[in-house]
Amino acid sequence: MARLKLEFPEDQYCFSTQLTVRVTDINGANHLGNDSMISMISEARARFLYEFGVRETEGDGTGIIVTDLATTYRAEAHARDQLLFEVGVMDFNKYGGDVIFRITRPHDGTLIAMAKSGFVFFNYRHKEVVPMPDDFRGKFPRVNWID
Repeated sequence: MARLKLEFPEDQYCFSTQLTVRVTDINGANHLGNDSMISMISEARARFLYEFGVRETEGDGTGIIVTDLATTYRAEAHARDQLLFEVGVMDFNKYGGDVIFRITRPHDGTLIAMAKSGFVFFNYRHKEVVPMPDDFRGKFPRVNWID
């Protein structure tokens, strides 16, 4: 199987936040576990959306749903490491796009991981994918579009 290679344009990152690796995030190999990294990516995504005034679910039942997640690991992180999550969006289409992440350890500049999370807008009441709202698209005018 071919290895994943995630690389993103520098100009797509528009938000950053720091998270601390907790002792409970450490696995049997004594480094940050995959399950905890996914939780940290989800937290960074939630902070990003909040910063841009995007609610995960609106009153009409429309919200954002994650469709996929790809993560590549470059280095280990350990308990009490401060990690910087740089977040952005790219590859918009009619229904959604990708949230991208670059995770580094600022203390020594080490790249820990890269990740991409696909999303679509979804009406939970009608159980169907719906077009991306204009107000969401307007928050990110520099994002490239794909068909």
